[in-house]
Formats: sequence, structure tokens, C-alpha cells
Amino acid sequence: MTFPPPKPGILGISAYSPGRATKPDGAKAIKLSANENALGASPLAQSAFLRCSAQLHLYPDSQARALRRAIAEKFELEPERIVFGCGSDEIFALLAQAYLSPGDMIAQPEYGFAAWAIAARAAGGDVKSTPEKNHTVDVDALLAAVDARTRIVFVANPANPTGTRLPFSEIRRLHANLPSDILLVLDGAYAEYARGASDYDDGLSLARNAGNIIVTRTFSKLYGLAALRIGWGYVPAPVADALERIRPPFNTTRPAQAAALAALEDHDFVERSIAFAEHGREQLSAALTALGLEPIPSATNFVTARFPKGFPASAAEAEQRLASRGLLVRGLSNYGMPDFLRITIGPDKHMRAVISVLEECARSPR
Repeated sequence: MTFPPPKPGILGISAYSPGRATKPDGAKAIKLSANENALGASPLAQSAFLRCSAQLHLYPDSQARALRRAIAEKFELEPERIVFGCGSDEIFALLAQAYLSPGDMIAQPEYGFAAWAIAARAAGGDVKSTPEKNHTVDVDALLAAVDARTRIVFVANPANPTGTRLPFSEIRRLHANLPSDILLVLDGAYAEYARGASDYDDGLSLARNAGNIIVTRTFSKLYGLAALRIGWGYVPAPVADALERIRPPFNTTRPAQAAALAALEDHDFVERSIAFAEHGREQLSAALTALGLEPIPSATNFVTARFPKGFPASAAEAEQRLASRGLLVRGLSNYGMPDFLRITIGPDKHMRAVISVLEECARSPR
């Protein structure tokens, strides 16, 4: 039997590999592999979601007008410059579809979020990854990678999977030295977790008066709405016009819009979530360091740590032992970081359980 082949390049794309969700035997486990909010979702968002159960036969508002107005008011943005996606991942795909032709290129840091490259290659584009310094974006390396084929530069700040942040002065310098016909995408999936840093800015103010900056945000992380898949981007008006022409008309659901709108209004939940992540990453980093591991300074709700050569167990061995105990963390071999594990901040009892298993690994690797 023969089958119609996909267009060239599609079968060469490595599919996205999510963090583990079950134990090796398929049983449920404690999931610390996907950077989900350990506090769950806002009670207000949950109630809004449930109220939509009587409206499942109705199409959602294609323009997400109520949510659009709320985001515009909260962040002081022009509502017509906001584009919604099924997660911010879809916005990356729309940008690639609209702005990349076969042979065009994106530039990204060495440990860039996997969804960027998938979007670029699906559109027929190429990907150039540039070295990082201490697992932090190197602006000079990114600028050196830009050539006549470059159409988009992607940067996450803070970054996933490393957790590092870039001073905003470096974002400004990157933008100032990019040609005006190259889009700079600032992926802010973890932006809220870095707000306390004096040298950090989410980029929205810079984007306001720039013709080539896109800032993306998501409701999946801080707001705890990962299951509902809703993200948004603040884009120049001509970019919004282009994306709206190809955006699926009902790409964000009625329950997702309602829950996101309610989540924006639950300031107490937001503050508790940020404080939880700040405290947790400090405690976890200290515990990992005490074991002889090398955590990367994090500005997110996770900590990524290196297993040095002298540690009795490898990262892969530790991941397997943790999984066998029902504790799922994220191995990073697919990001070219085989010596690292990424651990989502969870409740204290879960963090103590992780450290207990890693202490066993330090004494006996198997």
C-alpha cells in the first residue's frame, strides 16, 4: 500500500517531546516535569469554566472581545494589536506561516524552546542556534548569526529549559542592532515569575513603539490554565493584520476565554503563585547545591540542575530512580543537555521527596 507523502522537510522534524506524565508502568505519579502551577488554577477561573458547561453548543467569540479588553486594560495595550492563540505555541506557528518562506531562517539561542524550531521547519524555514554563555542568551552570538536569510529571531526571557533571565538592557541592545525587517519575538511564558528583578522588563513597553517586536504570553503557567490552551501576543498592527488572515477563527474556546478572564482578576491567586515559586526555587536550589549538584540560577517556577562528572549518578539514572518512586522530572537530552534535570517547583512534601531520592543517588547510583 502506498500513501501520499507530506511536503519536503516535514518528516525531518523532531516531534515535540513533553515531560513525563506517568510512571514507567503507566501509573499516576507526582508530576514535576511540565512547569505547571503547583497551586492549581484560580478558584475564580474554575468557577467561570464550570459556568460555561451550559454553553458548550455555542461557538466562542472569535475575537475574544471581553478577554481582549481586559488584557488591554491590565497591560495598557491597544486591543487591536492583541492576537490570541491556542497557547502561545500557535502564535509561533502563525508567525512562521506568515513570515517564513522555504529557505528563510530563524535565529535562536542554543537551548531555545523546541516549539520555535518546529514552527519554522513546518513552514519550510531553517534554524540557526547560537551558543549561550552560562546557559544565558548571548546577544552578540545571536547578532552574529543574522544574515540575509534571517526573518525572525526568537528569545525567551526568562528562558525554558534553563530558567535564566537576560537583563533588559541586553534585550534593548539586541533590538537596536537588528535590521528593521527582522521580527524579534520575546517569549514571555514565565515573565511574571521574574518581575522582582531590578534588571528585568517584559518587553511590552519596548514593543509599543517598535515595528518589529512581538511579545507573547500564556495562561498556562502562572495562571494554571495549561489544560485550556490559551495564549496571546502583542504585535505591531500590520503583523496583527497578517496573522488574523490565517488564524483559525475559533482557536480559543468559550470556557478558556471565560477562565482566563476570571484568572486575570484573581490578584490574590497570582501573588500567592509568584511567592510560592520564589520561595520554592530558593529552597530547592540550596538543597541541590548541598548535594553537590549545580543548579542554574532560576527566574521561573522551575530549577534546572547539572549532574557533574563526580556525582555518583548520571542525570538519566536519577530521572529513572525518581520516576520509579512516582516523582516525574524532566530530562533534557532532547535539548542537548543530557547532564541536566529540570524540576518544577511543587509543594514542600514533594520537594523533600525529590531531595530524599537524590540523596540516595549521591550515596548509591543504582
